[in-house]
Amino acid sequence: MVFRNHWFNLVYKAAKSTRKIRTLLTPIGATIFCLFTASFVLAAISIDRLLDLPRLLPEMIRLTVSIPVITLGAVITVWSGFHFLKAKGTPVPFNPPPRVVKTGPYMYVRNPMLAGVFVFLYGLGFYINSISLVVFFVPIFVLVNVWELKQIEEPELIKRLGDEYIKYRRETPIFIPSRKPKSNSEV
Repeated sequence: MVFRNHWFNLVYKAAKSTRKIRTLLTPIGATIFCLFTASFVLAAISIDRLLDLPRLLPEMIRLTVSIPVITLGAVITVWSGFHFLKAKGTPVPFNPPPRVVKTGPYMYVRNPMLAGVFVFLYGLGFYINSISLVVFFVPIFVLVNVWELKQIEEPELIKRLGDEYIKYRRETPIFIPSRKPKSNSEV
């Protein structure tokens, strides 16, 4: 609980700080997320080798499955990032847009960027033929990120953005889109 409170306060203070401080913290936050994500991939590769786990898919099927999944994940992530930049913010919680982003993929889900990363990691798991990445490490990565979203990011967004975010959260699913986008207005 102490860690959660410290992390929450750090994110909130950074998001409310001056543009100069937010700009300085952005590459630090991005690096931390990339290293955190890479640690799951490296751990999976190590476990696969250590336990001599079988390959996930035959070679010919591996590329047929992995390339479209990796591409889909990358496209969703980049598309989402573009809408954050367009709203004058970054994907890094230390330097967020000043208002709720409701355009592009954010019309369908609240966290399309993270959903894109999840899809990308599954595709990468198939590409490198890692059974432990697909079956164990990506699901753990998803759970850790959902915990962080629910315990830190969403409470910070509610504190910083108030009713606008509460309404958006109520109307928009977290990761899996509903049939039609909600009638969210433009940023």
